[in-house]
Amino acid sequence: MENSGWDDGVPMISVVGDSFCVPYGLEMIVKKKIQGFKKAHYDVYDISGNLLLQVDGDVWKLQKKRVMRDPAGLPLLTMRCKSFKWKKEWTVSPGESSEENVLFKVEESNPLRLKTRLDVFLDDKKSDKKPHSDFHVNGRFNSLSFKVYRGKSAIAQVNHHYSWGSFCKGKESFRVKVHPEVDYSFIITLLVILDEIDN
Repeated sequence: MENSGWDDGVPMISVVGDSFCVPYGLEMIVKKKIQGFKKAHYDVYDISGNLLLQVDGDVWKLQKKRVMRDPAGLPLLTMRCKSFKWKKEWTVSPGESSEENVLFKVEESNPLRLKTRLDVFLDDKKSDKKPHSDFHVNGRFNSLSFKVYRGKSAIAQVNHHYSWGSFCKGKESFRVKVHPEVDYSFIITLLVILDEIDN
């Protein structure tokens, strides 16, 4: 991986599982396509073309749900959107378990901001005793490119590759760079949620 200016002292960050933390900087390509105007599907590959993760879900349902799967199709986690809130909020649960079993929550800081910012709270512990998020996502006002931070340290960055032609075909792609020892499935989850909020 090219030198990104990230802090090499960032310790291992495991949110979904240790098996998604690798000891080297990881680059991935994410390909999104809309299937028959009904289902959204994301395929995640490493730069050698090996399938790492898949995400799918219905496009038009009011209660948005996205399921992340391993290459064999086994569910790893489920993302659910609370649609009737002023600020979009997503909960992420392991496997296909219920909303009560939460790994982390993601919510918009302020939907009126030109630049998207998402706050991430681990273990569903957002309360007056925990006013600050564990992670945050800073986006750009004119694209879906963004960086993920833990405190002031950037731990991942995503570049959105977009063209009018690909949009008309229902296809988009993202290039993802993840810091060594950072849970790449966690970063892909944030990418999917930001993309769904933007859409």
